[in-house]
Amino acid sequence: MVIDLNADLGAGFGIWRLGDDLALLDVVTSANVACGFHAGDPVTIRRTCAAAVDRGVTIGAKVSYRDLAHFGCREMDVEPEELCADVLYQLAAVDGVARAMGGRVSYVKPHGALHARVCRDEAQATAVVDAVAVYDPSLPVLTRPGSVVHKVAAAEGVPTVSEGYADRACTPEGSPMPDSVIDDAAAVSARALDLAVRGCVTAVDGSSAPVPVRSLCVHGDTPEAVRSARAVRDALLAAGVVLQAFG
Repeated sequence: MVIDLNADLGAGFGIWRLGDDLALLDVVTSANVACGFHAGDPVTIRRTCAAAVDRGVTIGAKVSYRDLAHFGCREMDVEPEELCADVLYQLAAVDGVARAMGGRVSYVKPHGALHARVCRDEAQATAVVDAVAVYDPSLPVLTRPGSVVHKVAAAEGVPTVSEGYADRACTPEGSPMPDSVIDDAAAVSARALDLAVRGCVTAVDGSSAPVPVRSLCVHGDTPEAVRSARAVRDALLAAGVVLQAFG
């Protein structure tokens, strides 16, 4: 059993800080670094990449719609050519900074409203995958199981990796529900074990939802984020799960 543990990091902007990036970097194996369109500024990106490299944590580009005002959570209609260019711009920027710090971007993960959109919208998914393919077709796209991104990426020869959310409630179909944060560290670690070992998780109606994953996301923007992430890591290791980045 091999699982990657990822977290969304570098989500500050100017004097605004969100989450304890350094503490989470001591726990996770992959860091989804905000690229400046929903959060993150050059100094924050540089510091996050440098800290990830120092700890041997794999770096991913957390790409989004251009939406700083709403943290990338606002539904938007962006022309495919423009979206492709926006994703390419973000990917190239963070990869350049990561390389200057001695690392590199090893995967791409859509953020927020963009991720929700590309899971169901083939045109928007194609724009994101096109950007990855033209930059480096070996870079995996991290997305939910069942996402349309998997089909689009396969057609372009771009790899994909499925991820699950131990700290979010989910539908009977296995999709995470909005505004459904689970704060209890014990509950989060139990759900992480189900995802990593059994490939499923308990849905809101009590049924067992199949969610086959290679990576688990622990969100870093809640008061209990670091404690939950540590509990997840400890539970996985105690169960004999190997924590290893996919990138």
